Amino acid sequence: MRETEAVGEARRAMEICNACRYCEGYCAVFPAMELHRDFAAADLSYLANLCHGCAGCFHACQYAPPHEFGINVPATFATVRAESYAAHAWPAPFTRLFARSGTLLAAVCALGIAAILLLLAMLQSGPAIFGTHAGPGAFYAVIPYGAMVDVASIAFLYSLLALAMGTRNFWRESGANGPVIPALPRALHDALTLRNLGGGGDGCPYPTEAFSQARRLFHHAMFYGFLLCFAATSAATIDHHLLGLFAPYPWASLPVLLGGAGGLAMILGTAGLIYLKIIADPAPIARAALGGEYALLALLFLVALTGLVLLALRGTGAMGVLLAVHLGCVLALFLVLPYSKFVHAPYRAAALLRAAMQRHAEARETPR
Repeated sequence: MRETEAVGEARRAMEICNACRYCEGYCAVFPAMELHRDFAAADLSYLANLCHGCAGCFHACQYAPPHEFGINVPATFATVRAESYAAHAWPAPFTRLFARSGTLLAAVCALGIAAILLLLAMLQSGPAIFGTHAGPGAFYAVIPYGAMVDVASIAFLYSLLALAMGTRNFWRESGANGPVIPALPRALHDALTLRNLGGGGDGCPYPTEAFSQARRLFHHAMFYGFLLCFAATSAATIDHHLLGLFAPYPWASLPVLLGGAGGLAMILGTAGLIYLKIIADPAPIARAALGGEYALLALLFLVALTGLVLLALRGTGAMGVLLAVHLGCVLALFLVLPYSKFVHAPYRAAALLRAAMQRHAEARETPR
Protein backbone atom coordinates (compact mmCIF):
# COMPACT_ATOMS: atom_id res chain seq x y z
CA MET A 1 0.00 0.00 0.00
CA ARG A 2 1.64 3.23 -1.13
CA GLU A 3 1.49 6.64 0.47
CA THR A 4 -1.36 8.75 -0.87
CA GLU A 5 -3.19 11.88 0.21
CA ALA A 6 -5.95 9.73 1.72
CA VAL A 7 -3.42 7.63 3.64
CA GLY A 8 -1.82 10.80 5.02
CA GLU A 9 -5.22 12.13 6.09
CA ALA A 10 -6.07 8.77 7.71
CA ARG A 11 -2.79 8.87 9.64
CA ARG A 12 -3.55 12.39 10.89
CA ALA A 13 -7.05 11.32 11.97
CA MET A 14 -5.79 8.22 13.78
CA GLU A 15 -3.15 10.19 15.66
CA ILE A 16 -5.83 12.58 16.91
CA CYS A 17 -8.25 9.74 17.67
CA ASN A 18 -5.54 7.82 19.52
CA ALA A 19 -5.04 10.82 21.78
CA CYS A 20 -8.76 11.38 22.33
CA ARG A 21 -10.15 7.81 22.54
CA TYR A 22 -13.71 8.98 23.09
CA CYS A 23 -14.97 6.42 20.54
CA GLU A 24 -12.99 3.43 21.80
CA GLY A 25 -16.11 1.37 22.50
CA TYR A 26 -17.92 2.15 19.25
CA CYS A 27 -16.57 -0.62 17.00
CA ALA A 28 -13.56 -2.83 16.35
CA VAL A 29 -11.51 -0.03 14.76
CA PHE A 30 -10.63 1.95 17.87
CA PRO A 31 -9.45 -0.92 20.11
CA ALA A 32 -7.25 -2.03 17.19
CA MET A 33 -6.04 1.55 16.70
CA GLU A 34 -4.95 1.80 20.34
CA LEU A 35 -2.36 -0.94 19.80
CA HIS A 36 -0.38 1.41 17.51
CA ARG A 37 1.86 4.33 18.38
CA ASP A 38 2.48 5.16 14.75
CA PHE A 39 0.62 4.20 11.61
CA ALA A 40 2.27 2.78 8.51
CA ALA A 41 0.27 2.68 5.28
CA ALA A 42 -0.34 -1.05 5.78
CA ASP A 43 -1.73 -0.41 9.28
CA LEU A 44 -4.13 2.19 7.91
CA SER A 45 -5.23 -0.18 5.13
CA TYR A 46 -6.03 -2.79 7.79
CA LEU A 47 -7.93 -0.33 9.98
CA ALA A 48 -9.85 1.04 6.99
CA ASN A 49 -11.01 -2.45 6.05
CA LEU A 50 -11.96 -3.11 9.66
CA CYS A 51 -14.26 -0.06 9.51
CA HIS A 52 -17.90 -0.76 8.57
CA GLY A 53 -18.66 2.85 7.72
CA CYS A 54 -21.41 3.08 10.34
CA ALA A 55 -20.69 6.81 10.92
CA GLY A 56 -21.11 6.48 14.69
CA CYS A 57 -17.72 8.05 15.37
CA PHE A 58 -18.41 10.91 12.94
CA HIS A 59 -21.61 12.00 14.68
CA ALA A 60 -20.02 11.68 18.14
CA CYS A 61 -16.72 13.37 17.29
CA GLN A 62 -16.05 16.81 18.78
CA TYR A 63 -13.40 17.36 16.10
CA ALA A 64 -15.64 16.61 13.09
CA PRO A 65 -16.40 19.41 10.61
CA PRO A 66 -16.90 22.33 11.06
CA HIS A 67 -14.15 22.02 13.70
CA GLU A 68 -10.78 23.14 12.34
CA PHE A 69 -9.39 19.60 12.74
CA GLY A 70 -12.04 18.36 10.29
CA ILE A 71 -11.89 14.70 11.41
CA ASN A 72 -14.05 12.47 9.21
CA VAL A 73 -12.99 8.88 9.81
CA PRO A 74 -15.79 7.14 7.79
CA ALA A 75 -15.18 9.15 4.60
CA THR A 76 -11.40 9.00 4.93
CA PHE A 77 -11.37 5.27 5.57
CA ALA A 78 -13.78 4.68 2.66
CA THR A 79 -11.24 6.31 0.35
CA VAL A 80 -8.35 4.31 1.84
CA ARG A 81 -10.40 1.11 1.46
CA ALA A 82 -10.98 1.82 -2.22
CA GLU A 83 -7.26 2.41 -2.67
CA SER A 84 -6.46 -0.85 -0.86
CA TYR A 85 -8.76 -2.76 -3.24
CA ALA A 86 -6.75 -1.44 -6.18
CA ALA A 87 -3.38 -1.95 -4.45
CA HIS A 88 -4.00 -5.64 -3.80
CA ALA A 89 -5.91 -6.59 -6.95
CA TRP A 90 -4.75 -9.56 -8.99
CA PRO A 91 -3.40 -9.57 -11.65
CA ALA A 92 -1.56 -6.33 -10.83
CA PRO A 93 -2.24 -4.60 -14.20
CA PHE A 94 -5.96 -4.76 -13.39
CA THR A 95 -5.58 -2.35 -10.47
CA ARG A 96 -6.67 0.50 -12.74
CA LEU A 97 -10.11 -1.07 -13.12
CA PHE A 98 -11.10 0.10 -9.63
CA ALA A 99 -10.80 3.73 -10.68
CA ARG A 100 -13.79 3.29 -13.01
CA SER A 101 -15.58 0.42 -11.32
CA GLY A 102 -19.04 1.87 -11.94
CA THR A 103 -18.40 2.25 -15.67
CA LEU A 104 -16.73 -1.16 -15.72
CA LEU A 105 -19.72 -2.89 -14.15
CA ALA A 106 -22.19 -1.29 -16.56
CA ALA A 107 -20.03 -2.09 -19.60
CA VAL A 108 -19.35 -5.70 -18.60
CA CYS A 109 -23.03 -6.28 -17.84
CA ALA A 110 -24.01 -5.05 -21.30
CA LEU A 111 -21.24 -7.06 -22.93
CA GLY A 112 -22.14 -10.17 -20.93
CA ILE A 113 -25.75 -10.06 -22.08
CA ALA A 114 -24.66 -9.34 -25.66
CA ALA A 115 -22.17 -12.22 -25.58
CA ILE A 116 -24.77 -14.75 -24.42
CA LEU A 117 -27.30 -13.51 -26.97
CA LEU A 118 -24.66 -13.80 -29.70
CA LEU A 119 -23.75 -17.30 -28.53
CA LEU A 120 -27.43 -18.20 -28.57
CA ALA A 121 -27.86 -16.87 -32.10
CA MET A 122 -24.82 -18.84 -33.28
CA LEU A 123 -25.96 -22.12 -31.71
CA GLN A 124 -29.70 -22.07 -32.28
CA SER A 125 -32.34 -21.19 -34.85
CA GLY A 126 -35.35 -18.93 -34.30
CA PRO A 127 -37.81 -21.70 -33.35
CA ALA A 128 -35.44 -23.01 -30.69
CA ILE A 129 -34.93 -19.54 -29.22
CA PHE A 130 -38.51 -18.29 -29.29
CA GLY A 131 -40.36 -21.58 -29.04
CA THR A 132 -42.05 -22.96 -25.94
CA HIS A 133 -40.05 -25.63 -24.15
CA ALA A 134 -41.30 -27.61 -21.19
CA GLY A 135 -40.21 -30.49 -19.00
CA PRO A 136 -36.77 -31.65 -17.82
CA GLY A 137 -33.95 -30.35 -20.01
CA ALA A 138 -36.00 -27.48 -21.48
CA PHE A 139 -33.25 -24.94 -20.76
CA TYR A 140 -30.76 -27.04 -22.72
CA ALA A 141 -33.02 -27.01 -25.75
CA VAL A 142 -32.23 -23.29 -25.88
CA ILE A 143 -28.57 -23.26 -24.77
CA PRO A 144 -26.67 -26.55 -24.80
CA TYR A 145 -25.64 -27.70 -21.33
CA GLY A 146 -21.96 -27.93 -22.23
CA ALA A 147 -21.79 -24.36 -23.56
CA MET A 148 -23.67 -23.01 -20.53
CA VAL A 149 -21.53 -24.79 -17.96
CA ASP A 150 -18.18 -24.23 -19.67
CA VAL A 151 -18.58 -20.45 -19.95
CA ALA A 152 -19.94 -20.06 -16.41
CA SER A 153 -17.31 -22.35 -14.86
CA ILE A 154 -14.37 -20.55 -16.48
CA ALA A 155 -15.66 -17.14 -15.37
CA PHE A 156 -16.49 -18.34 -11.84
CA LEU A 157 -13.17 -20.11 -11.27
CA TYR A 158 -11.25 -17.07 -12.53
CA SER A 159 -13.24 -14.86 -10.18
CA LEU A 160 -12.49 -17.12 -7.20
CA LEU A 161 -8.78 -17.19 -8.08
CA ALA A 162 -8.56 -13.40 -8.43
CA LEU A 163 -10.45 -12.85 -5.16
CA ALA A 164 -8.25 -15.36 -3.33
CA MET A 165 -5.02 -13.80 -4.64
CA GLY A 166 -6.16 -10.28 -3.77
CA THR A 167 -7.14 -11.36 -0.26
CA ARG A 168 -3.80 -13.12 0.14
CA ASN A 169 -2.00 -9.90 -0.85
CA PHE A 170 -4.02 -7.92 1.68
CA TRP A 171 -3.44 -10.49 4.43
CA ARG A 172 0.31 -10.54 3.88
CA GLU A 173 0.55 -6.74 3.96
CA SER A 174 -1.60 -6.49 7.11
CA GLY A 175 1.18 -8.18 9.07
CA ALA A 176 -1.11 -10.58 10.91
CA ASN A 177 0.72 -13.12 13.03
CA GLY A 178 -0.10 -15.68 15.66
CA PRO A 179 -2.43 -18.68 15.79
CA VAL A 180 -5.49 -18.37 13.53
CA ILE A 181 -7.68 -21.22 14.79
CA PRO A 182 -8.41 -19.85 18.33
CA ALA A 183 -9.46 -16.49 16.86
CA LEU A 184 -11.54 -17.92 14.02
CA PRO A 185 -14.87 -18.38 15.90
CA ARG A 186 -14.88 -14.75 17.08
CA ALA A 187 -14.00 -13.44 13.62
CA LEU A 188 -16.70 -15.53 11.94
CA HIS A 189 -19.28 -14.39 14.49
CA ASP A 190 -18.40 -10.73 13.94
CA ALA A 191 -18.45 -11.11 10.16
CA LEU A 192 -21.64 -13.17 9.83
CA THR A 193 -23.66 -11.10 12.32
CA LEU A 194 -22.30 -7.68 11.28
CA ARG A 195 -21.78 -7.06 14.97
CA ASN A 196 -20.11 -3.72 14.35
CA LEU A 197 -23.28 -2.41 12.69
CA GLY A 198 -25.37 -3.44 15.69
CA GLY A 199 -24.34 -0.63 18.01
CA GLY A 200 -24.93 -2.79 21.05
CA GLY A 201 -28.55 -3.29 20.02
CA ASP A 202 -29.55 0.20 18.83
CA GLY A 203 -27.94 -0.04 15.39
CA CYS A 204 -25.80 2.64 13.78
CA PRO A 205 -26.48 6.29 12.86
CA TYR A 206 -27.07 5.49 9.19
CA PRO A 207 -28.59 6.71 6.93
CA THR A 208 -29.14 9.68 9.26
CA GLU A 209 -27.95 10.61 12.73
CA ALA A 210 -30.79 8.59 14.29
CA PHE A 211 -29.80 5.05 15.27
CA SER A 212 -31.24 2.33 13.04
CA GLN A 213 -30.83 -1.37 12.27
CA ALA A 214 -31.97 -0.84 8.65
CA ARG A 215 -28.55 -1.09 7.02
CA ARG A 216 -27.66 -4.20 8.99
CA LEU A 217 -30.95 -5.92 8.08
CA PHE A 218 -30.76 -5.05 4.37
CA HIS A 219 -27.13 -6.16 4.24
CA HIS A 220 -28.08 -9.47 5.84
CA ALA A 221 -30.89 -9.96 3.30
CA MET A 222 -28.51 -9.35 0.41
CA PHE A 223 -25.68 -11.51 1.77
CA TYR A 224 -27.73 -14.48 2.91
CA GLY A 225 -29.88 -14.24 -0.22
CA PHE A 226 -26.68 -14.53 -2.24
CA LEU A 227 -25.68 -17.60 -0.21
CA LEU A 228 -29.13 -19.17 -0.76
CA CYS A 229 -28.76 -18.68 -4.52
CA PHE A 230 -25.35 -20.33 -4.37
CA ALA A 231 -26.88 -23.19 -2.38
CA ALA A 232 -29.61 -23.50 -5.05
CA THR A 233 -26.96 -23.82 -7.76
CA SER A 234 -25.11 -26.43 -5.69
CA ALA A 235 -28.35 -28.41 -5.16
CA ALA A 236 -29.08 -28.26 -8.90
CA THR A 237 -25.57 -29.57 -9.63
CA ILE A 238 -26.14 -32.52 -7.31
CA ASP A 239 -29.54 -33.21 -8.88
CA HIS A 240 -28.09 -33.11 -12.37
CA HIS A 241 -24.92 -35.14 -11.91
CA LEU A 242 -25.83 -37.54 -9.10
CA LEU A 243 -29.59 -37.98 -9.42
CA GLY A 244 -30.02 -37.55 -13.17
CA LEU A 245 -32.61 -34.78 -12.73
CA PHE A 246 -32.43 -31.94 -15.26
CA ALA A 247 -33.47 -28.29 -15.07
CA PRO A 248 -35.92 -26.64 -14.98
CA TYR A 249 -36.99 -28.20 -11.71
CA PRO A 250 -40.48 -28.42 -10.16
CA TRP A 251 -41.69 -25.60 -7.94
CA ALA A 252 -41.39 -27.73 -4.80
CA SER A 253 -37.81 -28.85 -5.55
CA LEU A 254 -34.88 -27.77 -3.39
CA PRO A 255 -33.12 -25.72 -6.12
CA VAL A 256 -36.29 -23.71 -6.84
CA LEU A 257 -37.17 -23.16 -3.17
CA LEU A 258 -33.64 -22.06 -2.29
CA GLY A 259 -33.24 -19.95 -5.42
CA GLY A 260 -36.65 -18.31 -5.05
CA ALA A 261 -36.06 -17.38 -1.42
CA GLY A 262 -32.53 -16.21 -2.19
CA GLY A 263 -33.64 -14.10 -5.14
CA LEU A 264 -36.36 -12.37 -3.14
CA ALA A 265 -33.94 -11.69 -0.29
CA MET A 266 -31.36 -10.26 -2.70
CA ILE A 267 -33.94 -7.96 -4.29
CA LEU A 268 -35.06 -6.72 -0.87
CA GLY A 269 -31.50 -6.25 0.36
CA THR A 270 -30.06 -4.52 -2.69
CA ALA A 271 -33.08 -2.27 -3.19
CA GLY A 272 -33.02 -1.35 0.50
CA LEU A 273 -29.31 -0.53 0.46
CA ILE A 274 -29.71 1.59 -2.68
CA TYR A 275 -32.52 3.52 -1.00
CA LEU A 276 -30.47 4.08 2.14
CA LYS A 277 -27.56 5.40 0.07
CA ILE A 278 -29.88 7.84 -1.69
CA ILE A 279 -31.24 9.33 1.55
CA ALA A 280 -28.02 9.02 3.60
CA ASP A 281 -26.30 12.02 5.15
CA PRO A 282 -23.57 12.83 2.58
CA ALA A 283 -21.09 14.24 5.12
CA PRO A 284 -19.44 10.94 6.26
CA ILE A 285 -19.51 9.38 2.77
CA ALA A 286 -16.70 9.23 0.18
CA ARG A 287 -18.50 10.46 -2.94
CA ALA A 288 -15.86 9.08 -5.31
CA ALA A 289 -16.72 5.50 -4.32
CA LEU A 290 -20.48 5.84 -4.72
CA GLY A 291 -20.62 5.09 -8.45
CA GLY A 292 -19.05 1.66 -8.05
CA GLU A 293 -21.20 0.85 -5.02
CA TYR A 294 -24.43 1.74 -6.82
CA ALA A 295 -23.36 -0.25 -9.89
CA LEU A 296 -22.60 -3.42 -7.91
CA LEU A 297 -25.89 -3.24 -6.04
CA ALA A 298 -27.73 -2.69 -9.32
CA LEU A 299 -26.00 -5.68 -10.91
CA LEU A 300 -26.85 -7.95 -7.95
CA PHE A 301 -30.44 -6.68 -8.17
CA LEU A 302 -30.56 -7.51 -11.90
CA VAL A 303 -29.16 -11.01 -11.34
CA ALA A 304 -31.87 -11.74 -8.77
CA LEU A 305 -34.68 -10.07 -10.74
CA THR A 306 -33.89 -11.76 -14.06
CA GLY A 307 -33.62 -15.10 -12.27
CA LEU A 308 -37.06 -14.72 -10.70
CA VAL A 309 -38.65 -13.52 -13.96
CA LEU A 310 -37.11 -16.51 -15.75
CA LEU A 311 -38.50 -18.79 -13.05
CA ALA A 312 -41.98 -17.31 -13.47
CA LEU A 313 -42.01 -17.38 -17.30
CA ARG A 314 -39.98 -20.51 -17.99
CA GLY A 315 -42.93 -22.25 -19.64
CA THR A 316 -43.52 -19.49 -22.20
CA GLY A 317 -41.97 -18.42 -25.49
CA ALA A 318 -40.04 -15.71 -23.64
CA MET A 319 -37.89 -18.29 -21.85
CA GLY A 320 -35.08 -18.35 -24.43
CA VAL A 321 -34.38 -14.60 -24.34
CA LEU A 322 -34.88 -14.41 -20.57
CA LEU A 323 -32.42 -17.27 -20.07
CA ALA A 324 -29.82 -15.46 -22.18
CA VAL A 325 -30.32 -12.17 -20.32
CA HIS A 326 -30.08 -13.86 -16.90
CA LEU A 327 -26.97 -15.82 -17.83
CA GLY A 328 -25.43 -12.64 -19.26
CA CYS A 329 -25.97 -10.84 -15.95
CA VAL A 330 -24.50 -13.79 -14.03
CA LEU A 331 -21.49 -13.90 -16.36
CA ALA A 332 -20.92 -10.17 -15.87
CA LEU A 333 -21.14 -10.58 -12.09
CA PHE A 334 -18.55 -13.36 -12.07
CA LEU A 335 -16.14 -11.34 -14.21
CA VAL A 336 -16.30 -8.11 -12.21
CA LEU A 337 -16.45 -9.45 -8.63
CA PRO A 338 -12.67 -9.21 -8.06
CA TYR A 339 -12.61 -5.61 -9.35
CA SER A 340 -15.65 -4.20 -7.56
CA LYS A 341 -16.81 -3.28 -4.05
CA PHE A 342 -17.52 -7.00 -3.57
CA VAL A 343 -13.90 -7.49 -2.46
CA HIS A 344 -14.77 -5.73 0.78
CA ALA A 345 -16.33 -9.03 1.95
CA PRO A 346 -13.11 -11.10 2.04
CA TYR A 347 -10.93 -8.11 2.99
CA ARG A 348 -13.17 -7.17 5.92
CA ALA A 349 -13.34 -10.80 7.02
CA ALA A 350 -9.52 -10.90 6.96
CA ALA A 351 -9.34 -7.66 8.95
CA LEU A 352 -11.81 -9.00 11.52
CA LEU A 353 -9.71 -12.16 11.82
CA ARG A 354 -6.56 -10.14 12.47
CA ALA A 355 -8.42 -8.09 15.11
CA ALA A 356 -9.67 -11.29 16.76
CA MET A 357 -6.12 -12.68 16.74
CA GLN A 358 -4.89 -9.53 18.50
CA ARG A 359 -7.63 -9.77 21.14
CA HIS A 360 -6.82 -13.43 21.69
CA ALA A 361 -3.12 -12.62 22.13
CA GLU A 362 -3.93 -9.82 24.59
CA ALA A 363 -6.17 -12.14 26.62
CA ARG A 364 -3.38 -14.69 26.90
CA GLU A 365 -0.85 -12.05 28.00
CA THR A 366 -3.13 -10.41 30.58
CA PRO A 367 -2.29 -11.71 34.07
CA ARG A 368 -5.14 -13.34 35.97
